[in-house]
Amino acid sequence: MKLFIYHSPEETPISEMPECAIAVDVLRATTTMATVLANGGEAVQVFSDLDKLVEVSELFPVEKRLRAGERGGAKVPGFDLGNSPLDCKPELVEGKRLFISTTNGTRALQRIQSASTVITGAFVNLTTVVEYLAENQPETVWIVGSGWEGSYSLEDTACAGAIANHLLEKTKLSIDEVMGNDEVIGAIALYSQWKDDLLQMFKQASHGKRLLGLDCHEDLKYCSQIDTLDVLPMQQEPGVLKRYV
Repeated sequence: MKLFIYHSPEETPISEMPECAIAVDVLRATTTMATVLANGGEAVQVFSDLDKLVEVSELFPVEKRLRAGERGGAKVPGFDLGNSPLDCKPELVEGKRLFISTTNGTRALQRIQSASTVITGAFVNLTTVVEYLAENQPETVWIVGSGWEGSYSLEDTACAGAIANHLLEKTKLSIDEVMGNDEVIGAIALYSQWKDDLLQMFKQASHGKRLLGLDCHEDLKYCSQIDTLDVLPMQQEPGVLKRYV
């Protein structure tokens, strides 16, 4: 198993695809997706284009759909939800499909949707991701951070490092056996530095500061928790993620 980490969708190769690709957008898309599915959502369907989201979701019964739109950290006017996992309560999402478009996370998913297996990871479902990789041992694995509009995001790389670190611990493989690019070592080092205070790291990160400016402190706290959800979102068809069982 060879593991590669890319800091943003723009950094990922376009001439090939791995056996398994993992999209990471800790603040907040992949945390929200895991929360929706853990709370009984039927599926999460992702879009980069808001108009396309509206068009496709119109084919679903009103009572079976929720539209979530976020741009610049803020909720898109006219949508049911923004991108806060705290809003995705069981009584709201159970049995429904979430149609979602965010600034960064949905772009990352669309960039890797041609991989044989596509899953999403965050700190809240870290162990489910690691256990899947350890059990299935895909030949090549890409962890793709969502970044921020094409640039580096501290929290996504730290989460990628957490996945790599815990995978090494669980499989007893050496770093030489697993490392596909230098980013793997850098991400593990970053996670190791902050693993005991992820919330403080979020507050230092540019996107964390952006969300604090939007009064999203509770979102940061929620997203900084490790293994609060026992759910693995997995792509069932291009752009559609369901709970892996």
